[in-house]
Amino acid sequence: MSADASGLRSNPLQEIFWTRTGLLLLALVVVSGSSLALASTMQAGTARTFVEAVGTGTLISAVVGFGQTLLTATATRRALVAPVIEESKRTLQELSSEYRALNNEFFPTHIFAASNRPDPTFNQLMMRDLRETRQYFFRGFSGRHAAARLLLSQAEREIHVVIADPRGNTAAGGRARYLLRHEGADADSDAVQRQLRDETWMGLVGLYLARNRCAGVEITVLTDPPLDRVEMFDGSVWVTLYSDPAQGRTLFPRTLRFSEGSFIYGMERAEFLRLGTSNSEQHFRLTPSSTRSDFVGVFEEITGTGLDEEQFHRLRDRFHTFRQKFTTTAELGS
Repeated sequence: MSADASGLRSNPLQEIFWTRTGLLLLALVVVSGSSLALASTMQAGTARTFVEAVGTGTLISAVVGFGQTLLTATATRRALVAPVIEESKRTLQELSSEYRALNNEFFPTHIFAASNRPDPTFNQLMMRDLRETRQYFFRGFSGRHAAARLLLSQAEREIHVVIADPRGNTAAGGRARYLLRHEGADADSDAVQRQLRDETWMGLVGLYLARNRCAGVEITVLTDPPLDRVEMFDGSVWVTLYSDPAQGRTLFPRTLRFSEGSFIYGMERAEFLRLGTSNSEQHFRLTPSSTRSDFVGVFEEITGTGLDEEQFHRLRDRFHTFRQKFTTTAELGS
């Protein structure tokens, strides 16, 4: 919206023309012209002199009145109209700035619709955010997608992962219900629970494999984490809405991306920092120097299950198969 006065009366001449003063000046000019034209057809004498005087006086009045009105209109415009226009411009600029600030704070920059296949645009934009970040925060169920993205990335960064406790049914309950809604009436609850357990184990192995791409992998295990998945970078936060019951018909629910200056970004970052320092949660750390035996100890503490050599290789192979399939489907390259 522009505050410029672009209507019919945007300058002094138009101001004069479109008012009763303009009509009066026009009438004076017409009377003057008619009187002088009439005088030119009359014989010399008192009558002609009188008509000429009327025409000349009227013309002089019209010229003087036009000049006076022009000066008055110009002065009035400078004194009254111009300040109003400038004030309107400032007000509109302030409103525009306020609306932009509100948009940045509360509205997502991108909205990705629910789908049954990975969205290449979604994944390419997220990988761009990952390449430009130094800290990567992930809160989800298993962390296998985070591990796959890290293995596709070249830069070194620090990652904070918040995952569900695979030993508790409460943590798996929300995600299990989502998958059961997706699979319909023929879904097997026990099979879904086993699938989620295997995904968590596979995600842990993936994070171990990705440790060489990170300065450190901080893992926090929650007994009852929020259902929505959150991925945070230096400049954005992505919220995947598994909590929306209407999204159960699709494998991948709707995702919203918010910018760094948004309210959602600040709220989620504060929550990640709170979880990372909470004494009531379990915390584990993997570094590039972590050995296989170090990881086996972490795996057993998180899952409550030992991990022998054969199981490790089986989970590693399954993770690489998942990573390759995810990379191809999401069109992320090799």
